[in-house]
Amino acid sequence: MSEPVNRARRALNETPADRLVGGIGEVLGRSYGITDVELYQVDYRLAELLPLTEGDSITSPGHPAWRAFDHQSPILTDGTAWFPVTMRGERRGVLRLSPVPDDREVVAALAEIATALAHEVAAVSAGTDVYRAARRTQRLTLAAEMQWDLLPGRSRIRPSFSLAGQLEPAYAVRGDSFDWSDDGERLWLSTINGTGEGVAASLLTSLATHALRNARRAGLSLADQAALADQAIYDLYRGEQHLSALLMELDLRSGMMTVVDAGSPRLVLLRDGDVTEQPLEAQFPLGMFEATDYHEQKFPLERGDRVFVVSDGVVEATGQHVRYGETALDRFLRRTGPMAPLDAVRSLIGDLRAFVAGDLVDDAVVVCLDWAGPQR
Repeated sequence: MSEPVNRARRALNETPADRLVGGIGEVLGRSYGITDVELYQVDYRLAELLPLTEGDSITSPGHPAWRAFDHQSPILTDGTAWFPVTMRGERRGVLRLSPVPDDREVVAALAEIATALAHEVAAVSAGTDVYRAARRTQRLTLAAEMQWDLLPGRSRIRPSFSLAGQLEPAYAVRGDSFDWSDDGERLWLSTINGTGEGVAASLLTSLATHALRNARRAGLSLADQAALADQAIYDLYRGEQHLSALLMELDLRSGMMTVVDAGSPRLVLLRDGDVTEQPLEAQFPLGMFEATDYHEQKFPLERGDRVFVVSDGVVEATGQHVRYGETALDRFLRRTGPMAPLDAVRSLIGDLRAFVAGDLVDDAVVVCLDWAGPQR
């Protein structure tokens, strides 16, 4: 590791949380003569790159900033360079630097610094609103603020899998949500198709999410995780409120998928270019009845499989009195084969927005999982 990279890392560790970009800017100025440093974060809709301090947002797909974001590699144009700001597959945005020489070693060092910035922004975001506030083009509703704070991230990469998810409408989402966690041997993934309106819907989803996490962290089986969440919701709402959920556990050593379908969103498998809906045993939604007994299903994933989970808000999106529908969804999912999961999710949401000629009205959640094969 070069000395400028070490100095930048030290600056990130020592600089106040709200001044991370300025802190590395001073190091880059002394080390490389770089005078322009700006962080652009991707907004909640995955539609704009927004500057942290000043300047215009970037929306054009062909812009070098978006090319760096999409391809996850540095882009140099006329002395200005754009670097992905990404950590463990979580794409936070891009870093603009200039002037940058067309020198392979310098570019590699700057790419390391951009990655270090991504890690530090993630680490400090719980203690400052600077980065969250700069990521939005409009005010989030209170319900949406609650939902976004529940999420583990929007993308995740390990050698055996890649994962991404998105909530819509991003600035006004109510009850739909997703959650994931992995420990190197297993990946847990849950998607929730929420019910209700506003904060009430967010509170219900929050209760379900925390109950599932509590059960998962206690080492309970997938069926018992569903049962605990079911009971927590029933104890509070006595069956008057309930929600649909799909719980999944993927064995990273074998590719065996375990599923509990609690009135779930739709699970679609893309294999060798063919799109099929995975048949699941429909069970009662969480919280509908007291002490529901849930059952697990298992099916194997094959290397190269892609799994999509979509809520009702996707299939039922309506434009000019016509539903988006399962046929259009299957056709579009087939086209996402070459895309990375986050790009596939973003493209599907973009297609839905174009179909309805604006933002979605009903809540929608889209999650995409790629299985690359067992870890070594």
